[in-house]
Amino acid sequence: MKIHFIGIGGIGISGLAQYMHFQGHTVSGSDISDTVITKKLRKLGITVTVPHAKDAITDQDLIIHSAIISPQNPEIVEAKSRGIKVLARREALLKILADSKVYSVAGAHGKSTTTAILASIMNGSAIIGAESKAFGSNVKYDATTDVMLFEADESDGSFINSNPYCAIVVNAEPEHMEYYDYNYERFYDSYKTFIKSAACRVLNGEDPFLSTLKDEVDAHWLYPSQDIQDIEFILINDEPHTRFKLKELGSFDVWGFGTHIALDASLAILAANESMDIEKIRTNIMTFKGIKKRFDIVGSEEHSVIIDDYGHHPTEIKATFQAVREYAALKGFDKITAIWQPHKYSRTIDNLAEFIKCFEGAAELIILPVWAAGEAPRDIDFIEKFKGYNLTMADTIKRANNKITVVRNKEDLQTIDRGLIIGFGAGDLTYQIRGTA
Repeated sequence: MKIHFIGIGGIGISGLAQYMHFQGHTVSGSDISDTVITKKLRKLGITVTVPHAKDAITDQDLIIHSAIISPQNPEIVEAKSRGIKVLARREALLKILADSKVYSVAGAHGKSTTTAILASIMNGSAIIGAESKAFGSNVKYDATTDVMLFEADESDGSFINSNPYCAIVVNAEPEHMEYYDYNYERFYDSYKTFIKSAACRVLNGEDPFLSTLKDEVDAHWLYPSQDIQDIEFILINDEPHTRFKLKELGSFDVWGFGTHIALDASLAILAANESMDIEKIRTNIMTFKGIKKRFDIVGSEEHSVIIDDYGHHPTEIKATFQAVREYAALKGFDKITAIWQPHKYSRTIDNLAEFIKCFEGAAELIILPVWAAGEAPRDIDFIEKFKGYNLTMADTIKRANNKITVVRNKEDLQTIDRGLIIGFGAGDLTYQIRGTA
């Protein structure tokens, strides 16, 4: 088929586009601007047009668009006028994943890491919402098996359409509630539908909602406080690793720091153990090297380490910051500087009380302007709300070598060149902190 993806620069749509390209379809796409992702797609031989334009629609058989694309998009209008089938991503999943044995990973946070760990353990294709550093992409293609390791997305309800053979749920914490009209019953019913549609289930039994399903579904239940024991944070070849014992299965080492890493890895291990020997799992998990933008060490010298982290929800930021404190202690750093780029006004306001608690232990907190992600601006008094911190409000940061310079009103406020420096956010902070902005 000839398939055109509108919004192909997004991580989710780009994953589907690459997968269909590897399957032998002729793939094209468009987006509003060029990004690192669109450039990578072009290197694969995928035609990408910028910006959206009706001329991009020619003789395609199918148009797939991301959730944020408007019905008035010129390419959608042109496709419909030509009688070409148009599907939203969530609808397209039913076709794309129909013939796969899908290990589908869901949750408000931790699903990218869990999926990437699973992709390191198991043979199979993979589509992840982040780039796995083990294979340098968010997509892995394996033509020898029908197994698909898939990061499922609850933000638009599309996880229901992921055809799960095995439903793996890290947590069911309310997130993206605007899609569900802030209707919690509708939100949790979607998780129930997802879980009950799978033949195999691996669930976090200590999640407040998932625990209510114990009498409703058969599952491989993980109770982290009981089943995960003897957690240690160690350096292997100067890289952060978490060592832990899981149930009666013995000890495992996995890249990354934190109890949340042990949780993610344990869910992946239990899912893989349904079809794999545990010793093979123990060996394969060591090939996991983290995912880009998750505890991603982007600079390291004797006196300073710079880390980029995609965390944009308070629960995940808090978990990562705990790991940061452990890592700083092992590295001998006594200063942690946190740089936060809030993501979306709605998320920031809805979770403000929890965000205020996230950065405890930071010697300094630097807050950048909210990354709006298309939302209208709203007033948030960061100075008042975060007055308990050693706070700096800034416009941007600059990276040179292993130094970070903080900028406000086009003037350099300070340069940070010692200790552990970590940036949190799902906007363009990742390019600022890597020095590629």
